[in-house]
Amino acid sequence: MEQARFTFQENQFFAEVQPCTPSVFNQTIDSPDVARKINTRRAVDAAIREGKPEKWLEDYYFRQFCKRQEAKQGEKFSQLTPVQKLLQWTAALKQSQPCFIFGVQEFEGTRRKQAEIRHLSGLFMFDGDHLPFDPIEIYRRTQAAGFPWRVRLAHKTSSGEGIRLVCEWRLEVGNIADCQIQLSRDLGLMGVMGTTGKPVSDDSCIDACRISYAPQRKDIYYIDETQLFNF
Repeated sequence: MEQARFTFQENQFFAEVQPCTPSVFNQTIDSPDVARKINTRRAVDAAIREGKPEKWLEDYYFRQFCKRQEAKQGEKFSQLTPVQKLLQWTAALKQSQPCFIFGVQEFEGTRRKQAEIRHLSGLFMFDGDHLPFDPIEIYRRTQAAGFPWRVRLAHKTSSGEGIRLVCEWRLEVGNIADCQIQLSRDLGLMGVMGTTGKPVSDDSCIDACRISYAPQRKDIYYIDETQLFNF
């Protein structure tokens, strides 16, 4: 029987939490649908930045999204600009991705709730968002001699502008928030501002139940397949 160190949801809004075995993890990161959504989001964002959003207005999936939103929101959605509609679409693409809950091994039931955590996994997440340089540079810092954190997974985020690290929790450092702060310092990111004008270190991951949207395999810089799934 496969070991499951952390948990998984096919969809964050309605799917039940289940153990994430290596088979589930690999099937997810190899999913053509996951790759399509990530690559579409990046392409649409690039087209908007380049001032060429019109190339996506006739896309089949975008048109289907607009039909659903018009049925839900009515005039409110119809009055949005094409760019605003595209941005809603890319946000929806991100939010519909399957997700991992790296911080929790087991919940009391099938709901992802802080109050129902039965066992923590010993892992925690770190996000560097909207980096002003290639995210792989952060991964390379983790490979330096003497780097004090055990990284189990490193990948580019779905925006293409960030990095997610999944590391072993260090009890001597403190709680999840303490570990994130110290890791940010050790990466040289403390106080660094991202392209949006906000700090690149995302402190929203201090919740052990925080989800991590699935990456596509080609965006993974490193994975420790043995320790990621085993204590």
